[in-house]
Amino acid sequence: MKLSLVIPVYNESENLPLLHEQILQALSPLADQTWELIFVDDGSTDQSPEVLEKLVQNDPTHTTALLLRRNFGQTAAIAAGIDHASGEVIILMDADMQNDPADIPRMLEMIDQGHDVVSGWRENRQDAFLTRVLPSRIANWLISTVTGVHLHDYGCTLKAYRREVLAGFRLYGEMHRFIPAYAHSVGARIVELPVRHHPRRFGKTKYGLTRTIKVLLDLITVKFLISYSNKPIYPFGGMGIVLILISMGILTFLLVRRVLFRTSVVDSPFFSSSLMVMILGFQSILLGLIAEMQVRTYHESQKKPTYTIRKQLKSAQEAGSIDAHSGHNL
Repeated sequence: MKLSLVIPVYNESENLPLLHEQILQALSPLADQTWELIFVDDGSTDQSPEVLEKLVQNDPTHTTALLLRRNFGQTAAIAAGIDHASGEVIILMDADMQNDPADIPRMLEMIDQGHDVVSGWRENRQDAFLTRVLPSRIANWLISTVTGVHLHDYGCTLKAYRREVLAGFRLYGEMHRFIPAYAHSVGARIVELPVRHHPRRFGKTKYGLTRTIKVLLDLITVKFLISYSNKPIYPFGGMGIVLILISMGILTFLLVRRVLFRTSVVDSPFFSSSLMVMILGFQSILLGLIAEMQVRTYHESQKKPTYTIRKQLKSAQEAGSIDAHSGHNL
């Protein structure tokens, strides 16, 4: 098994040498495994690029660095690292030294036990409660409720993944925290592991309360992609049917009132409102049909299957027949 450790970096020049040293200490006992360390500098404005250059020169065997042209965001930096990683197992972690590299061997043990995703849980988090811990707990509860994947700590970057569960989707916005939900949608086996968390020693945190709004907006997108990306007619068509039924109910009320009380139907403001609601209902159904056509174009043009296979089991007789056929072709 080859391990790829991907670390996004933004203005962490003081932490990088110490982090690199701790990673070497944590991974050096893994003599039976090959591993690589990929730093992704996300347009740092301090000395981080120069520090990374020295680290690569001093450790060319394991360490590589990607320097992005500008600050694209943490999710884009993680996506770049994953694209350039070659390991069967990919571990993500922050560069601020709040994650502990000593937890990596424990994560690999969980992977060896058959899990596809090992999610770090900062059980004893060393951050300000009001500005960091409390909003994180609320977000974790909300994400768990909406996605159905119940984790204590979506925001912990320290996570281990089998490469195959990361295939098939791209990361945008702040969606790196939703990778476990994506992995669960393709049948990944997920386990949570309590990990150590240290106070920040150098530099400043890059996260603020405004990030919560971005997370909420991304959560809406993730819910739609996970639940309805293959059948978009369900939410659009369902909403359209509800709107049409509401419109028909209003019209029925107006007709009954006309018969019983001789009240004009056309002069009522409810009449124009019901027509508008009915039009919106038909438009929603049409949007669903257009989305259905786009989904089919997406899957068929890329020959992308609508299923995932964990393992293929074959009998010994069939395997022998395949081997013999392959040998004949040679």
